[in-house]
Amino acid sequence: MRYMKHYSKIIITAIALVLFASCADFSQLDSPLGKKPASISYADSLNISSYKVLKSYVDTTVFKLGAAVSAVDFNSQGVIYKLVGTNFNDVTATNEMKHGSVVQNDGSLDFTTVDAFLGKAALAGVSIYGHTLCWSSNQNATYLNSIIGPNILTGGNQPARWDVLWSQDFEADAASNYSYNANAVRGFTAAGAGTGGVGRAMTITNAAVRTNDWDAQIFFTFSKAVKVGDKLRLTMDIKSDAAASYPTQAHTAPGAYKFYDFFGSPSSTTQWTTYVKEMTVTSSQDGCNTIAFNLGKNATTYYFDNAKVEIWNANPNTTEVPKTADEKKTIIDAALETWIKGMVTECKTAVKAWDVVNEPISDTDPTQLKTGVGKASLAADEFYWQDYLGKDYAVRAIQLARKYGNASDKLFINDYGLENADQKKCLGLIDYVKYIENKNVKVDGIGTQMHVTLGETTIAGVRAMLSNLAATGKLIKISELDMGIKPAGSATALKTANVTNDQLKAMADFYNQIVRAYFELIPAAQRYGITHWSVTDSPSGSTWRPDEPIGLWTLGNYNRKHAYAGFASGLMGKDTGVK
Repeated sequence: MRYMKHYSKIIITAIALVLFASCADFSQLDSPLGKKPASISYADSLNISSYKVLKSYVDTTVFKLGAAVSAVDFNSQGVIYKLVGTNFNDVTATNEMKHGSVVQNDGSLDFTTVDAFLGKAALAGVSIYGHTLCWSSNQNATYLNSIIGPNILTGGNQPARWDVLWSQDFEADAASNYSYNANAVRGFTAAGAGTGGVGRAMTITNAAVRTNDWDAQIFFTFSKAVKVGDKLRLTMDIKSDAAASYPTQAHTAPGAYKFYDFFGSPSSTTQWTTYVKEMTVTSSQDGCNTIAFNLGKNATTYYFDNAKVEIWNANPNTTEVPKTADEKKTIIDAALETWIKGMVTECKTAVKAWDVVNEPISDTDPTQLKTGVGKASLAADEFYWQDYLGKDYAVRAIQLARKYGNASDKLFINDYGLENADQKKCLGLIDYVKYIENKNVKVDGIGTQMHVTLGETTIAGVRAMLSNLAATGKLIKISELDMGIKPAGSATALKTANVTNDQLKAMADFYNQIVRAYFELIPAAQRYGITHWSVTDSPSGSTWRPDEPIGLWTLGNYNRKHAYAGFASGLMGKDTGVK
């Protein structure tokens, strides 16, 4: 194991760190450079700076007080590393221990960043919560989809050729392979008004010049999605009542835009012409199955006839045969075992607790699991193990984590939105845990993410959730706590620069209520810990709650916020003292 190979280096570095720490006072660290900040954002510095470091308020021998950070940032041993080591006794990597970060496109596993993270956590004296083994996001879907692709059969001696991927002569209203939006009024010419005075053609009338060219569109949808490297050819007869040029877009389904240019920009006049365009699919168009024609910039009637899309078949002697559901299940099961075995084995010396199954429950029907089936398009990193392994996918994941990990590892199932007032998702997750355990598989704990919003999330919902979770008898972990703010009547969350001092204090009070409710409602034997998901406020360019005031420290200068006082007071079981 790579981690063990670095053990001697860790010991040497640890000695150096102890000598360094003896020269700097980190006991009251706010600015991780070893001193309290000269000023506190949003005022009231005396009350906020009087709090001790966070982990001093819990029994660190039995309680995990955690922070989630970028493993890359943590590994650099800069400010974030020191801040975590001073205030917390547990750390979670936000992304770097996930499937999509470790599994490569050929299926190999790259543990370079993970191994460094294990070593740096040991130096800092903090434990690691493993996040996450089985999820639907941040997966290497490119690899997973490649291994369940069709079987390729070979034979014969045919020359290369163009194969028809989609065609339509519009003689019959075969609307199954074309569609249009509300501003595009479809019709047909009379018989004999098609190309060359033969048959009929389809018409699309756009009655007015639109703000955007895509405000009036027609969509042609192929029989299958195209992939990078495919060579395509579009041929169609076109004309219009007024001269017009109209760009094309690549979509993953009608209306699901992905890339602006697909087959160029046809130009038409009052005379029939044949438009022919060849192109090779790039990564920007990968996975698309639809051409959209943007007709909104010309108030005219467009005519389409004899349209087809062909794909170049360089080797007609091969035949693609889709794998069966059973074949896919066997392949994906093996891929899950390879991934969990590799990850858990690599980390088992350092990681004693895992978020094994992450976000399994459907948001629309909490009695069901999430699924990719029926979604118009999937993100590049989106893959649903449950769609191939069935409802028992979590059973299998936990079995594998138990098989390859330590016998005493604590294995969790984790989800968000459990604090919703109706409690449907919370109860749905609890029912799923019962289902898993009816398969003779033990779930040690339940994680509740709690990405809450002041002004939207209610303390009543939080307390109801904690009561329901406590009743399971499982270990309960607040796994990803952070907080934004959305004033009453606002459709969007406030940005950091727009939050007032009074609102920051209100957020501190809500933190206090949440943390105190955890200690009040979760019995001591079931309290695994609390992890704060965002150490600082979020940068404007972040993919997670961008430019929102979700941290305990300010972004950039790492000053304590009122939220720090609220969080610390909750751990103490007292009022915030922030006035």
